[in-house]
Amino acid sequence: ATPPGALEPRYSGVATFMRAEVAAPEALDIAMFGVPYDGAVTNRPGARHGPREIRNASSLMRSIHPTFRINPFELCRVGDVGDVQFNRVYEVEPSLDDVERFVARLQRARCLPLAAGGDHSLSLPVLRAIARDRPVGMVHIDAHTDTWDTFKGCRYTHGSPFRRAVEEG
Repeated sequence: ATPPGALEPRYSGVATFMRAEVAAPEALDIAMFGVPYDGAVTNRPGARHGPREIRNASSLMRSIHPTFRINPFELCRVGDVGDVQFNRVYEVEPSLDDVERFVARLQRARCLPLAAGGDHSLSLPVLRAIARDRPVGMVHIDAHTDTWDTFKGCRYTHGSPFRRAVEEG
């Protein structure tokens, strides 16, 4: 099936990931969501704009892969469930808690969460929510490991999520 808005011009309508429907997680197999947060960066803020810009750029994607001729919308129910809402956006740990609660809600709905951020600190609450009921594995491909201990006395930064994840089990 073609995403409902796919027949509209790419520059019109509400921007969603890959022009997928805005949907409740209970109706989905894969729930794409944004995490517009960069409060844990030590330099170069701006990643908070990532989800919006990814939505904009993904409006140019075709629903069928040009080489493999696969249409993911025919294989599973894919939708955009919006952005994590932050209650205390200027405080890192409460913001990470907001992300964890959001992903836990997706887990309860039994859909696969697909996050677009935001700074690297957001990996920790996503892992926490997913690993709450079972062990998880992860492949991390990056120019650096994000395993710092602390920076200027703060344990939760964009450079420390995987150290914290290992420490938490």
